[in-house]
Amino acid sequence: MAKNNEISHTGKIIEITPEFTSVEIIASSACSSCHAKGLCGVSEEEAKVIMVPTDPYASYETGDEVRVLLKKSMGLKAVWISYVIPLIILMILILSLSSVTGHEVYAGLGAIGGVLLYYIGIYIFRDRLAKDFVFYIKEK
Repeated sequence: MAKNNEISHTGKIIEITPEFTSVEIIASSACSSCHAKGLCGVSEEEAKVIMVPTDPYASYETGDEVRVLLKKSMGLKAVWISYVIPLIILMILILSLSSVTGHEVYAGLGAIGGVLLYYIGIYIFRDRLAKDFVFYIKEK
């Protein structure tokens, strides 16, 4: 079981290279444990592959079941970067542009443009952000 300061997912190693170990995890919706999921059609499970830096001293093999861990603080940082900050930008721009221009359409378009610029900046600096968000593997 993961400590309280870690986010954990169980996965299966699908490939090991000197640089990265690819681990496939199954991301399931909240209703995947429901007994009626076969009838409902709303539940969905999606396989995701996470690239984890390879530990040269680990003795993992392809097909092993492992736990992929991330510090909980990094998960909270991801929420702030992807949801909270864009919402703040959107609200500030909508309120300020609507009072300056007086047209809701221009305020809405300007706010969407501001959030778009923010996400473009995130995309440009994705390699720098990827260095902060490092997953690691522990045996199951």
